[in-house]
Amino acid sequence: MKGREELERILARIDGKGYKAYKDIQGSYLFDTYILHIDHVQGDPFAAPSRLRVRVDQRHARIPAEFYNTPARRVACADFLTRSFARAIEEVAGGSRGTGKSGLIAIDRCGQEILERTAMVVTDEYVEARIVLGLPARGRTVLGKEARAMLFEELPAIVEASLLYKSIDGKSLRKHVEVKEDQVYLRSKLPEYQLAAFIADGSVLPRESGISDRPLRGEGVVPFVSPPELAVEITLPNAGPVKGMGIPQGVTLIVGGGYHGKSTLLRALERGVYDHIPGDGRELVVTLSTAVKIRAEDGRRVEKVDISPFINNLPNQQDTVDFSTPNASGSTSQAANIMEALEVGAKVLLMDEDTSATNFMIRDVRMQQLVAKEKEPITPFIDRVRQLWLELGVSTVLVLGGSGDYFDVADTIIMMDTYRPRQVTELAKEIAREFGTGRLSEGGGKFGRIKERSPLPRGLDPSRGGKTKIQARGLHTIQYGNWDIDLSGLEQLVDASQTRAIGEIIHYAARKYINGRATLRQVLEQVEGDIENKGLDIISPYYGQNPGDFARPRLLEVAAAINRLRSLSVR
Repeated sequence: MKGREELERILARIDGKGYKAYKDIQGSYLFDTYILHIDHVQGDPFAAPSRLRVRVDQRHARIPAEFYNTPARRVACADFLTRSFARAIEEVAGGSRGTGKSGLIAIDRCGQEILERTAMVVTDEYVEARIVLGLPARGRTVLGKEARAMLFEELPAIVEASLLYKSIDGKSLRKHVEVKEDQVYLRSKLPEYQLAAFIADGSVLPRESGISDRPLRGEGVVPFVSPPELAVEITLPNAGPVKGMGIPQGVTLIVGGGYHGKSTLLRALERGVYDHIPGDGRELVVTLSTAVKIRAEDGRRVEKVDISPFINNLPNQQDTVDFSTPNASGSTSQAANIMEALEVGAKVLLMDEDTSATNFMIRDVRMQQLVAKEKEPITPFIDRVRQLWLELGVSTVLVLGGSGDYFDVADTIIMMDTYRPRQVTELAKEIAREFGTGRLSEGGGKFGRIKERSPLPRGLDPSRGGKTKIQARGLHTIQYGNWDIDLSGLEQLVDASQTRAIGEIIHYAARKYINGRATLRQVLEQVEGDIENKGLDIISPYYGQNPGDFARPRLLEVAAAINRLRSLSVR
């Protein structure tokens, strides 16, 4: 291993030369308290920045093992240190130093959720930060002195401030770890209490704005308080007894007037599949990890999905047992979204009538009288929702403001009244009895089986122009070879680093497990096992170079992305 003096000599030697001379600094260098690994050097100041790793031996970092001695604690500890490193960059780094990305120092950006990331690794031996750095240039000329300032002044100061236990706030780290641990424990207890979700009293559900996921603050904020009939108390490992509203498994309606908090509650439940940072307001809002938000998604492609429980007898005789279309309607897309989610193990469906196809959700008695059942291909969700629960054990949480017909099929009905929940099940059932509609169920005998599909290798080649092309563009688009995968309908994706990981997971699965025989669920379970055993690095095309910009997605979103790939072919 080279000493830091060698890196200084190289930077002095290449100062003023062409930008490609920076390739000479690639390698590993021993600094006073850490090893600097320069894994990849960009070839141009406008190219993707260089990839570096800073590895601090635990003899210097001294992070107490109690903060990373379980999987949940390790993820939380790494998340805390990633945020600490990012703050130190803001305080220390000098910013732009020339052309293109010159002067950039960055680490993966964290949001309100605590996600498993590749940006930070914490072990008994070391702490390692994976970062990117824009090597400075004027035009395409090396600025060696500026590079020296970044690598020998700024980076050591950032490391000193963020990765050594003596420099960080130990109480905040403990809080971060314990809050994560409590959420994992609370989610694991939901099945024991026969709950689909739990919202702790005092939770703050509204967000700052439509473009900010931070909690709303100020005098107008109404903390969540459970109605007495749904109150549950669960004792957590760190916070002790916590009270809140348990949403029972089965069929739950969330009703109420407009702007009273129905959709705000549902959005909190959508994000309850993730753990949140202290101060987010949703730290103790948890949902079963297999909960999926379902919506209509006009225009999406569907490949051989059995939507027959919801749609049959199409006028053109199109097969709905193996239904395919390049341009789904609102109702067919919503039916496909449900069936695809069930295929890979979803146990809770989250739905909002505002983002659902009306004709998919309900056919009232007057429409039944006007249009005979044999002329209507759609069996509405109202006639399947109880079958999903009773036959398959799949719960539904549904936000409604316009159809009281669902009172007849619900187990639990919660009314949001000025952001406060009320349990109104008995009242709603009494209203349903008094104002019976005479509507006839169109669901038939049973929901039926969930058909599994096996993806074929063809159609999963990400090459473009002879090169592998997989690139995430923001949160909701993946370029995969010649195709763009539109993920705008996946409302539970929260981080662009998850999107990057999804693209690489698809390619990894295609290389290793997709053979035309294994079902989609089997493929994803094998990938999940590899990630569990070897870490998220395993999916990287640069395996061995330790990328720092992946966050772990749920396999439910990976499956959804595969299903939206327009070249997908299945057996």
